[in-house]
Amino acid sequence: MGLTDWRNWLRGLIGAFIQGGATSISTMIVDPQTFNIGDGLGNVMMVSLVSAIVGAALFLQKKPIPGVGV
Repeated sequence: MGLTDWRNWLRGLIGAFIQGGATSISTMIVDPQTFNIGDGLGNVMMVSLVSAIVGAALFLQKKPIPGVGV
């Protein structure tokens, strides 16, 4: 019987958060007046957080629990 593959599962979950957070960069490019670094930093952080949560939720939809390694 194999061990639970926590390492790869956590790596995928963290990667989903990072990818979701990176989405805020494209948001800044599309609408720079609302999401600029100076005045709209709160907006950028909110978009980054929401995108990260959505990315993590999509990952958990595909792989809700760690698999069994070899």
